[in-house]
Order: sequence, then structure tokens, then C-alpha cells
Amino acid sequence: MANRLQERYNAEIKPVLETEFTKNKTLTAKLEKVVISVGAGEAMKDTKLMQNIQDTISLIAGQHAVQIIAKKSVAGFKVREGMPVGVKVTLRGENMYAFVDKLCSVALPRVKDFLGLDRNGFDGRGNFNFGLN
Repeated sequence: MANRLQERYNAEIKPVLETEFTKNKTLTAKLEKVVISVGAGEAMKDTKLMQNIQDTISLIAGQHAVQIIAKKSVAGFKVREGMPVGVKVTLRGENMYAFVDKLCSVALPRVKDFLGLDRNGFDGRGNFNFGLN
């Protein structure tokens, strides 16, 4: 069962994008994946806090989160190779559309003093990044 954002995209938005903006249907803008990531910072030394972050992100995403480990040692940040440094979840398909729908309709409007997302979040390759505290 498709959710309301996916149905609206397929019924209303996609046909307009295909006719007005692109000649090639494969170049139509679409969501491929959503990555939710959390950098642990000070929490990397505390395993209980890392597990708490992982459980929280898993609960938010509705999908199991994985810990990210450091690939290289960085003396300035006191990070050693193999230490957990963050948590991430990659969402695709229905989970992705459900998450984006809830983010845009429930979570972002409740952010205090929310003035919209920054246009500078686009990186020129079609990716969009923004951060929340």
C-alpha cells in the first residue's frame, strides 16, 4: 500500500515534471533514498549512550540503524581506527516516502521558529542536506 506522498507524486507531480521540464522521462526528479545520520561526538567513548542513540534513530526511522566506525585514526579528534563514531539509517521505497511525509507534515512544522529549509542545502548533484538539533 502506497502512502499519500507517493500517491500524490505519481498522480500529480510526476506527469507535470515529465511534460513541462524534461524531454526524457528518465531525467525526471525523484526521491531515491533518504539517509538519516547522527555523529556521536563525545558519545563515542560511552557504549551505552551510543546504543541509546542507535535505538532512538531506529525508532524514528522504523528500521534498524547501524553504527559507523572510524576508517582512519585522527589524533586531533582523539579517534582511533575501529571506534564507533556515529549511527546511520538508509531508507528506500515506502519507508522513505512515509518518513519524508511525516517529516514535512508533522516534525518540521513543530520546530520552534521554523522559517523553512535553506536553499544552500543543494550540492549541485541533486542531493539535499539539512541538519536538526
